[in-house]
Amino acid sequence: MINSSELFDLSGQVAVITGSTRGIGKAIAEAMASAGAKVVISSRKVDACDAVAAEVNKDGGEAIAIPCNISYKDQLQALVDGTIEKWGKIDSLVCNAAVNPYYGPISGISDEAYDKIMNSNVRSNVWLCNMVIPQMAERAGGTVIIVSSVAAFIGSAVLGAYGLSKAADASLARNLAVEWGPQNIRTNCLNPAIIRTDFARALWENPKTYARATSNYPLKRIGEPEEVAGAAVFLASKAGSFVTGQTIIIDGGATISAGDV
Repeated sequence: MINSSELFDLSGQVAVITGSTRGIGKAIAEAMASAGAKVVISSRKVDACDAVAAEVNKDGGEAIAIPCNISYKDQLQALVDGTIEKWGKIDSLVCNAAVNPYYGPISGISDEAYDKIMNSNVRSNVWLCNMVIPQMAERAGGTVIIVSSVAAFIGSAVLGAYGLSKAADASLARNLAVEWGPQNIRTNCLNPAIIRTDFARALWENPKTYARATSNYPLKRIGEPEEVAGAAVFLASKAGSFVTGQTIIIDGGATISAGDV
C-alpha cells in the first residue's frame, strides 16, 4: 500500500523561502517545516525574520533567519552562502518575494516602476536560481518553486506590468526545467489568484471589492495562504517528483470563468 505520509515527507531537506515573514511565503515555510524540512526564513526586515523563525522553532520545526533584500545580488549570495554554511546544502528553493509598486495601465508606467517590477520579480529569481541550482546538480536532485500569479495568463487594465513579470517567471520555470532536468532538478510555478494576504489586501478588505472580485469565482471566495502552501509541499516532495516545467493554477476556478482575478 502507498504510504501517503511518506509521499509528502520533507525530512532531511533544506528549504530556502524568500519573502517568508508573512502571507504565502510564511505559510509555505510553516508547511515545509511541518513536513520535516529545515527552513530558512528570509525577507528584508531582520526583526520579522527572527520572529517567524522563532515561531517555527517553538512549534517544533527547525528554522533559521537570514534577512535579504532580493534587489541586491550580494545579499542573495549571502543568503545562499549562509544557508550552506549552516546546513551544507539547499534542496528546495522557493522564490516567493515580489513587488508591485504600480497600479494602472502600461502606457502610464514610469521607467523606475517598470525596472523595479522586472528587477525584483524576474531578475532576482534568475540570480538566485543560478546561485542555487548548481549545488543541487552536484547532488543530482533539487526543486525550485517560483510563486507567480494568474496575472501571467490574463490581460488587465491595471496590473499589466505585474502580469508581464509573472509571465516571465512562468517562462523562466519552463526553461530551467529543460536546462536542468537531466540533473534531476525540477522547476515549477505556483500561480495563485487573490489570496488573503497583506499584498492583496486592497482586493479583499473592502466588502464591495471582495464581492466583485469573487462574483464569478466558482468557489465564491478568495484563497487562503495555506492553500498555496499545500501545493508547494507537493512540488518539493516525492509526491511531485514527476512534475516539472509546469504552472499550477490555484484560483478557485477564476480563470475558467468570466470573473475578475
